[in-house]
Amino acid sequence: MATLFKCHKPLCSSIRFASSFPCSPFRYAPNRTRPPRTIPVAGKRRQIFPFFSSLTSSLPVPSDYNSGPTSAPSPPSELWLHNTMTKKKELFKSKLESKVGMYVCGVTAYDLSHIGHARVYVTFDVLYRYLRHLGYDVSYVRNFTDVDDKIIARANEVGEDPISLSRRYCNEFHQDMVSLHCLPPAVEPRVSDHMPQIVDMINKILDNGCAYRIDGDVYFSVDNFPQYGRLSGRKLEDNRAGERVAVDARKRNPADFALWKSAKEGEPSWQSPWGPGRPGWHIECSTMSAAYLGHSFDIHGGGMDLVFPHHENEIAQSCAACGDSNISYWVHNGFVTVDSEKMSKSLGNFFTIRQVIDLYHPLAVRLFLLGTHYRSPINYSDALLESASDRIFYIYQTLYDCENVIREQGAGSKDSAIPPDTMNCIVKFNDVFAASMADDLHTPVVLAAISDPLKIINDMLHTRKGKKLAKRIESLSGLGNIVQKVLTILGLMPTTYSEVLQQLKEKALKRAKLTEDQVIQKIHERTEARENKDYEKSDAIRKELSMVGIALMDNPDGTTWRPAVPLDLQQLEVGTP
Repeated sequence: MATLFKCHKPLCSSIRFASSFPCSPFRYAPNRTRPPRTIPVAGKRRQIFPFFSSLTSSLPVPSDYNSGPTSAPSPPSELWLHNTMTKKKELFKSKLESKVGMYVCGVTAYDLSHIGHARVYVTFDVLYRYLRHLGYDVSYVRNFTDVDDKIIARANEVGEDPISLSRRYCNEFHQDMVSLHCLPPAVEPRVSDHMPQIVDMINKILDNGCAYRIDGDVYFSVDNFPQYGRLSGRKLEDNRAGERVAVDARKRNPADFALWKSAKEGEPSWQSPWGPGRPGWHIECSTMSAAYLGHSFDIHGGGMDLVFPHHENEIAQSCAACGDSNISYWVHNGFVTVDSEKMSKSLGNFFTIRQVIDLYHPLAVRLFLLGTHYRSPINYSDALLESASDRIFYIYQTLYDCENVIREQGAGSKDSAIPPDTMNCIVKFNDVFAASMADDLHTPVVLAAISDPLKIINDMLHTRKGKKLAKRIESLSGLGNIVQKVLTILGLMPTTYSEVLQQLKEKALKRAKLTEDQVIQKIHERTEARENKDYEKSDAIRKELSMVGIALMDNPDGTTWRPAVPLDLQQLEVGTP
């Protein structure tokens, strides 16, 4: 493994990782009696973008991937979530004490998932983790749509059975989620396994007068559901057809949408009281959410593009089937954009997760996604991905060095109090974390605030004054511990620092189109030039490498290298979250 450099100052915005630091002298979450306000952070905050490893198949499953609920903090913090239904932030209160039911719409599995998908599932993974941190027992349900027009079209293109094709892409999706450190949901239902329940719900909607039959098809009648449009705010006359297909002239209202589609030649079908066919898109989620969480549960989530028609239609179906249907909080994340347009397969402007992680580490990708508030759009760019890569390398290197010093010198006295200055930093960071996460999961503020404990750690590791501080090891342990706990809640904890640091370097070399031997040869040439006082050549070599994202670090033991943002991209504005 190449020599790991030592960091002396932050290189970008903020985020951290941690492993097992000994001390835990604090509690996380203070009581809150009023809506939290966003904590201002001094200076300009840059967005953070990620780096995904081409070594996806060799990446370890995160150590907390199958872990159970985290221990409940004491006292618990409140949580305010923006509710799309009410268009405002509301204090979260679960229907059942200490239990949360959360349903998130999953992918339609007909292709590899793209970075827009990654944002959805990283967003709700953070919400899942944070709810567990608050002590809730969370029943997290995320479905797979494996019966759909797009799946059938793709299967016909490649000559494969639709269910088989969908199953294959479900497996690919699982690999992507493991790479991005997303914890698995409690249940991942598939449409093809729930046909009896779907048929039963459609029957109830028909019995309640909110649907009608035409030649083996069943349509929902929006005119018979007066509350239609309350989630999206659309008026009925403004609504387009709620399907992914062309408008059917047989419908009573163009906005009516299919609950059941009669069988067509060459398509998979199932038996029903209305003849063979398959379900419409929207009824699938109404049925599966009710099957696992009941008709009344806490959180329903997905991307902002699902507000209409998908979630609007879900509400109509669920309420038409069961008058007691009620979901407390509708939560939606913003888009990933390319040149200000939503990234999507239909527009052809998407980058798959696999394409991105071929050049950038998955944890850098996750950092990039969390560097913007989940409801705001993120513009996909190389500059932001490089920035996230640079930042996460700094974080892990700092904690790697901290861990090594603690290991070499011992953990310090467990009975010894942490110095007041260090404790003030720990308490301040903890307060920012608690207030920001309680304020609708404001992760960018948390990531910016992480700079302070990291800077102090680096001062204690590398400056003459810092090395002489009293109770230095105890301070390093306390600071490392708080950073580690926050990174774990954000899903940014690597299995080992050294392994991820090496992967980050390998990815930087791949982006630079260089081998490590070639970089080392350049270092030898520069050293020789400096010895010959040929400083023009020495500077040219340094600049040549910095242009492609390789930074040279001179120290008493010689010159090493580390990944950095390429020189031309350093000049670009990377925005604010």
